[in-house]
Amino acid sequence: MRTRLLFLCGVLLPALAIAQTASHLSPRVKPFVREDAPVIVLAHVRVIDGTGGAARANQSVVIRDGKIVEVGDAASTKAPDGAKVLDLTGRSVIPGLIGMHDHMYYPAPLGPPAMYPEHATSFPRLYLAGGVTTIRTTGSVEPYTDLELKKSIDSGASVGPKIHVTGPYFEGPGSFTPQMHELKDAEDARRTAEYWVAEGVTSFKAYMHITPDELAAIVKVAHAHGLKVTGHLCSIGFRQAASIGIDDLEHGIFADSEFVEGRKPDTCPEGRETVEDSLLNLDATSGPLHDTIRDLIGKHVAVTSTLPVFETIVPNRAPIEPRVLDAMLPEARIQYLTRRSSISDGAAKSHWPALLKKEMEFEHEFAKEGGLLLAGLDPTGYGGVIAGFGDQREVELLVEAGFTPLEAIHIATANGAEFLGEQNAIGTIAPGKAADIVVINGDPSANIKDIENVEIVFKDGVGYDSAKLIDSVKGLVGLR
Repeated sequence: MRTRLLFLCGVLLPALAIAQTASHLSPRVKPFVREDAPVIVLAHVRVIDGTGGAARANQSVVIRDGKIVEVGDAASTKAPDGAKVLDLTGRSVIPGLIGMHDHMYYPAPLGPPAMYPEHATSFPRLYLAGGVTTIRTTGSVEPYTDLELKKSIDSGASVGPKIHVTGPYFEGPGSFTPQMHELKDAEDARRTAEYWVAEGVTSFKAYMHITPDELAAIVKVAHAHGLKVTGHLCSIGFRQAASIGIDDLEHGIFADSEFVEGRKPDTCPEGRETVEDSLLNLDATSGPLHDTIRDLIGKHVAVTSTLPVFETIVPNRAPIEPRVLDAMLPEARIQYLTRRSSISDGAAKSHWPALLKKEMEFEHEFAKEGGLLLAGLDPTGYGGVIAGFGDQREVELLVEAGFTPLEAIHIATANGAEFLGEQNAIGTIAPGKAADIVVINGDPSANIKDIENVEIVFKDGVGYDSAKLIDSVKGLVGLR
């Protein structure tokens, strides 16, 4: 299990939403702008508002100065004088997706050692093109780059989503990449956390070999500053982490070692299959796993779903999509397809189909019982999970896990806004909120795969051309 988890790398002060118009954007950004006017009306559109409520047909959404000011029946909603009216018959709108495990890096095609170069060119554009208007980086290998990239996007000098920057990984001895600092003790953890608070990060992430004392030190610093802590754990079980005060847990039960028989305290179990085997016979609706679910909910700990990265480990899973392959550097594409083929060759002995199903059952039960389930993609693994495209795939997989399309969209929008403390600004389509709106050709409330048909992505009222953003970075993923 250890080597399986190693490659799966994978608040807060609310990010300030800056109402932008194209006139304030740099010449590098303006070519990607498709719609910009002080007042825009999205007319005759199907509204899927992110609340989980039923889709509403033939609506008009009025946007003024980057905000939603009115949503109502197209027949009775009058376009303001001078408004630019877009006839979106046959289209749907959803709130901008909020990616809660959306790194700015991607695995390099060569190694060892495992390296994850920052993708400050391709990923911001691909996130936005896919309808992702807000992200949490959920572990940074170049936190200064992420902080500076956020500044550049917020100022209009670059194109991309709103970014909540997570600090560098808090990891103990055993890190699988030299891009992570290995903590010495709890004082090192405290000092490091205080430093990055001062630098401007808005959350922290604990990693696989951290000790309980180190986690407690980070939680204390974060909570003192109004920030939150998440974790991709192994040395610490979920219930223990919840008792320490962690706010979020990444990946679901794939990262939970508490069920391993005879597990040594504060140690990530050795052996690739150990944690995986401990999960296979658990029932999410009763027994020890259900007790964990109830404990997490009782302590208000969220769980972030990252189904796309795990789907790549399941033989013959994850559609081979031309748009994903076209985005990759040739060497990255070859490495991904070669590894995918090797996994498929071992299909007869793989227990990953059962594990993916178990994770889906866990996530569905967690949400059903009242837990706050978040959505992300985690663009790590051995490649193939790519910014924007992977966020859409996450919503599709939530539907496969048993959620309705409306519920899955709610998880990927409103739930993220709630965790970030920005539910009054983003996450649903409603008057007074930022005009972060995705225009989709089709009806994802009836056919969730239509979520891939993104045409325009409004961020603070400026409409970006999805196709142009994607075309601008073809062949760059795996490089930059």
